[in-house]
Amino acid sequence: MGSDIFNVISVYSPQIGLDEDVKRLSRDDLNEVIQSIPQTKKHLIGGDFNGHIGKRGAAYEKVHGGFDYGDRNSVGVSILYFVVAYELTIVNFYFKKKGRAFGDF
Repeated sequence: MGSDIFNVISVYSPQIGLDEDVKRLSRDDLNEVIQSIPQTKKHLIGGDFNGHIGKRGAAYEKVHGGFDYGDRNSVGVSILYFVVAYELTIVNFYFKKKGRAFGDF
């Protein structure tokens, strides 16, 4: 019987107010980690990218399930580029969440 190995990557991106060099280094590190995993292997990325992806746009139908709200910011655009480039999916946006207010889970 075969088995699959998953590479689990935990991400916490720098906050929006931090220096752009810090953000670039963080993105470069993540790209290096992703590229070090053979394409034949599976990986799961979880964490907080500190961006707003917003509502689904036509260009992102394959990666964005449509269950989000609000406006996309520049970090959100970068996240979507990353997801498309590595043929990933943002699974958190494929199901409806209960409430959006803080503490309403």
